[in-house]
Order: sequence, then structure tokens, then C-alpha cells
Amino acid sequence: MAEEDSNTTAETEEAISEDDWAAAMQEQADIDTASAAKEAAAVAQPAVFQNFAPGAKPGTMNDYELILDIPVHLTVELGRTRISIRNLLQLAHGSVVELDALAGEPMDVLVNGTLIAQGEVVVVNDKFGIRLTDIITPSERVRKLRN
Repeated sequence: MAEEDSNTTAETEEAISEDDWAAAMQEQADIDTASAAKEAAAVAQPAVFQNFAPGAKPGTMNDYELILDIPVHLTVELGRTRISIRNLLQLAHGSVVELDALAGEPMDVLVNGTLIAQGEVVVVNDKFGIRLTDIITPSERVRKLRN
């Protein structure tokens, strides 16, 4: 009788494990079917894009507010020159390097390497500054790129 009980227990465990395996396989098949249906639905839906037209909806954030805190590099360029490495190595304290800009010529103001304005040097509270005298418009920048 003990032998019959152990055979019945073994058969029951085998049947349970087969049932568990079949249930797990069915569950995986259901998941695969559901994910395939989601992908098909996602592909079939038309794309929705935000409208960037000038007439923005009232109550939305001004587009410029998104970029106001991004830092940029502002450079004021006094002038440039080209010298050989030999002359560069001969520079010492008190050496004078001639630039291509003339005295009294406006300085270039660059933002991230792009010319945006020109101005003249001023001194305010013992610090140098620049007074903008000419702002370069986007159309002028494009025209200068072509030349």
C-alpha cells in the first residue's frame, strides 16, 4: 500500500508539474499576443506633432523661456594675427604683437564663435567693457558666410 501511495504521489507531482508548465506556456503566449497587438496598434496610429505656428495657444509657456538659462560663451575679439612658431617662441614679457585691427576700429563680439555685434571698448569702474555699436542681423550673417 505504501508503494501505491508513492506511485500515486509521483504521478500527481508529474501531472502538477506538466499542468504548471502548460499554464506558464499559455501565460507567455498570452503576453506575446498582447504585446504584438500593442505594437500593431502603435504602428497604425498617425503621428501627432506639436504646432509651432506663430499664433501659440494662450496659456502655454513662451518658447524663449525654454532656452533663457542656457549658458553661452561671449567673446570680444580685439584682433588677430598670424606668426611663425619661431616668433612665438621668442615672445617674452613686454613683447608687442601686431594685430590686424586698426586703432579705433570696432571690436567683434562673438557668441559661441559666431559674430553677432561690433562695439567699442569702454572702462567702467576700472573694468573693461564693450559698448555695442552695431548688431549683425541674421540676414547679414548669412551674407557674410557666402563671401
